[in-house]
Amino acid sequence: MDIEIIKVGMADLNSSRHPCMITTLGLGSCVGVALYDSTAKVAGLAHVMLPSSEQAKNNSNIAKFADTAIVKLVDDMIKLGARKDRIVAKLAGGAQMFVFNQSSDLMRIGYRNVVASKEKLKLLNIPIISEDTGGNYGRTIELYSDDGRLMIKTIGFGIKQI
Repeated sequence: MDIEIIKVGMADLNSSRHPCMITTLGLGSCVGVALYDSTAKVAGLAHVMLPSSEQAKNNSNIAKFADTAIVKLVDDMIKLGARKDRIVAKLAGGAQMFVFNQSSDLMRIGYRNVVASKEKLKLLNIPIISEDTGGNYGRTIELYSDDGRLMIKTIGFGIKQI
């Protein structure tokens, strides 16, 4: 069966019904939020760059921020037939790509992206069933609509499935 391959760019999101594979390339400090409803076989992926739209001067792109991207992604998936009480989440990314002399929280954007994503998912009562976050390396991820598996490809750390 031919599956549709959907690419999600930085500060972007997309969702689709089965059969599809949704991918995003080069997650560094950004977080890939992968959502899936196994009954409706609806998959969604957001490439989150920043934790909060409330701290940004230009917050017109809702896909850029954890707090707004996840809400939009859930809404889009419901329109495709997903039910909020069946959606589960997987997280990948949030790396610390650069070493700073002073480890101020402001610089720890990867960590803050992960925390903000988890907080928003908790508020929406969406369980996080697995994650591959942190570290100091980039990730490319692929979300498959047949079973919700998330393939994570790294340079130097191989490929894994969560």
